[in-house]
Amino acid sequence: MKNAEHSTVIMPGGNIQQPRPVLWCITLVAVGLSLFQLYSAGIQPLGLFYQRSIHLALIMMLAFLMFPAFGPTRGRGVLCWAIDALFFAGAVITGGYLVLFLDEIIGRAGFWSQTDIVVACIATVTVLEASRRAVGMSMTIIGVIAIAYAMAGPRGDLAWLGEWLPGILAHRGYSLDRIAGQLYLGQEGIFGLPLGVAATYIFIFVLFGAFLESTGAGKFFIDLAYAATGRQRGGPAKAAVLASAGMGSISGSAIANVVTTGAFTIPLMKRLGYKGKQAGGIEAASSTGGQIMPPLMGAGAFLIAEYTNTPYLDIVKVSIFPAVMYFATVYLFVHIIALKQGMQGMARSELPRLGDVMREGWHFLLPLAVLVWLLAMSMSPMRVGYYAVVTMVLVAVLRYTLWFLFVAPRQGQPVTLSRIMEVSARGLRKLIEGLELGARNAVAVSMACAVAGIIVGVVGLTGLGLKFSSMMLAFSGGNLVLALILVLLASLVLGMGLPVTASYIVLIVLVGPALTQEFGIPLLIAHLVVFWYSQDSNVTPPVALAGFAGAAIAGSKPMETSFQAWKFAKGLYLIPLFMVFNPEIIIGGPVGVVLWNGAIALLALGAFAAALEGYLFTTMRWPSRLAIGAAIVGVFYPNAMTELAGVAVMVIAIVANGVAAKRQAHSATQASAP
Repeated sequence: MKNAEHSTVIMPGGNIQQPRPVLWCITLVAVGLSLFQLYSAGIQPLGLFYQRSIHLALIMMLAFLMFPAFGPTRGRGVLCWAIDALFFAGAVITGGYLVLFLDEIIGRAGFWSQTDIVVACIATVTVLEASRRAVGMSMTIIGVIAIAYAMAGPRGDLAWLGEWLPGILAHRGYSLDRIAGQLYLGQEGIFGLPLGVAATYIFIFVLFGAFLESTGAGKFFIDLAYAATGRQRGGPAKAAVLASAGMGSISGSAIANVVTTGAFTIPLMKRLGYKGKQAGGIEAASSTGGQIMPPLMGAGAFLIAEYTNTPYLDIVKVSIFPAVMYFATVYLFVHIIALKQGMQGMARSELPRLGDVMREGWHFLLPLAVLVWLLAMSMSPMRVGYYAVVTMVLVAVLRYTLWFLFVAPRQGQPVTLSRIMEVSARGLRKLIEGLELGARNAVAVSMACAVAGIIVGVVGLTGLGLKFSSMMLAFSGGNLVLALILVLLASLVLGMGLPVTASYIVLIVLVGPALTQEFGIPLLIAHLVVFWYSQDSNVTPPVALAGFAGAAIAGSKPMETSFQAWKFAKGLYLIPLFMVFNPEIIIGGPVGVVLWNGAIALLALGAFAAALEGYLFTTMRWPSRLAIGAAIVGVFYPNAMTELAGVAVMVIAIVANGVAAKRQAHSATQASAP
């Protein structure tokens, strides 16, 4: 809906009717933010506080323009405009004060002036409000609780609150001035590591994904998946798995994957014979896997690299095999359902031809190739992202140029100045759209990281992480499996209100010390386990955000679809356990051991999918299914004989099922013979 003064735009907060001047301001700030990020990534790197403060200020300005104070369904009245203007000014002050007075602030470190404290309070309130609008109330509430917890205690400004804290959570308490200085004027609060990663690595890759999206890469990957798998049994569902892997590795957002690829794949899955809840669940599970698929991993790879002090390329390398295992499990589920329900593939006439797809979209592979090549050259991820974006723009320009020089004359289209100006204007609009879309897509992630910085700052100030680890050790009784189950439950609770990135940051700060120091899990594996578990809110009822999005497209019941997604995404729970008990697949070891562990992992996941679905070559009976369940436990148990016994049981069960299928086919042939 558009008119002369207002326009309805689709944003993360919903369909918001914005006045045209506001839309122009959104575009101006968003494009300015993207250009600033490109400048600092590839032309002139900036200091820590300059980069992060300018990034946060522009992100918050964009958030207050995009999301009205009283929500997307209510118009901006006088009061709303006043509130928005007030917080917009707060966003400018938050970044501007540090940029203008950074040297003086550093000079009086620890002895803050009253102006420092006032601006710190303004910045903290502004961050929490921007988070409420862009991320949701849950994140803001957790941030407020963290600040209140820091002030609770005998020496805090909320000493009375400390009386209600259990003994293990009690601490000395801190004043508002001390907390404000910790959160705004140091490197362990708002401008800490989470926002630092968001302001450098994450944004530039989100921008790269936005350019791919705005130029049609999504359709290219979907068509490529259909051309490769469309004629197989359950072809559209298999295409959904592959397309979600391709799109997810770029966008890093499960819900975005569902609504983009699902719009194509879910209707085709239903037409082929999948139930609505199955189609929505398959798409949700596949899209969730996009967040663990390199190179982006939903921004997780950059955070893990920073927290573990591991090169980004190494994170990508070790994450490839677990991601392949996850998608192989979903793919096998899809195949088993297709066999079970007697489905066939799509007709050749209904599918795009691989040659046509590659001819139309080959240029989308060039920026990806440049990205992989530069990463392999050990270049900084931020600079890699910059060159990937530049390559994307240059490839688009080259494609238009080649079209003018060779295609247009053959089609009888005259290459006139007006035609060149028209195409150039269209290209400029695409460029601006990509810059704007990248900035918009980064708002929620950056605000989540800013509030996560508040939580991390409070945890560091009060020692909450070590206390939480002690509680976790006490509850689990020193049992590693029970401890991992507690981490899984905690991730599910946090995931009900937090985005995946924020959930990972909060959880690793709280349980990381216990996993590494008390249970002896290698640091990198501990981070990967927590990151994988943080994905479960996308597919685990009662809060399954990707499942709900899939249900909306499939026209199925949200809870039924979510349970299907939960079933298809079982790799999220089993693969981290396998990492813990078989660390060689992540941290390396003898080649034979790595290959053996990889093989039995794939066997266990495949057998588990068959046992859960009750079908492989033919119907699988309960004794076989129960035996496979016990065998999987044996495979995960860190004992060679138990592992071998588990593998043997799974192989016997699978072979027996294949023999039973042959007997049934033979009996059916004899029965049909004259």
